[in-house]
Amino acid sequence: MWVVKIGGSLSHDPSLREWLTQLWEVGGGRVVIVPGGGDFADTVRQYQSEWHFGDLAAHNMCLLAMAQYAILMQGVLPELVLASNEIRIRRALRDGRVAVWVPTDLMRDTPDEMTNWDTTSDSLAAWLSTTLNAERLMVVKSCAVDATPLEALSSRGVVDARFVKHVADANYVVEMFNKGDAGLMRERLLHIPVA
Repeated sequence: MWVVKIGGSLSHDPSLREWLTQLWEVGGGRVVIVPGGGDFADTVRQYQSEWHFGDLAAHNMCLLAMAQYAILMQGVLPELVLASNEIRIRRALRDGRVAVWVPTDLMRDTPDEMTNWDTTSDSLAAWLSTTLNAERLMVVKSCAVDATPLEALSSRGVVDARFVKHVADANYVVEMFNKGDAGLMRERLLHIPVA
């Protein structure tokens, strides 16, 4: 199983349709898509700045932001299956489908290590990859990422501050992709056997 995190920065980019279509065409039964937060999450930042509520509320709102992007993805490609937990993800994959994770089951009543701005959809994708025992995590960004160390990407804010820690001891391969790399991802899915 592969987890493919598609950054929110692609939510207004024509390449989003290509990524979703390619994943649906060659990833059925093998791929779980993790949506970023994008401008849905940026709106949460604006409201937090205006109303000064805590990070717990912001975390829960950002999960809903990711859910909105997931629904947008399914709206673009209705064959994708929305799945809010591991059971639903695995059911979609068993049915030969591509799942899009709707992370609302991670909403919290009390703060914990996830309820802060250092943990974004990047780290949540790593968390899901570990939870699902995925063999690969592919992170798609709109900016150039090729051959750049993860630490440098983190310091530049391309991935969140906790991402490097989440994947440091991962038992899965982590790959960074630019929005123009959909064909490369397709090659990976077609030529690497997935257990």
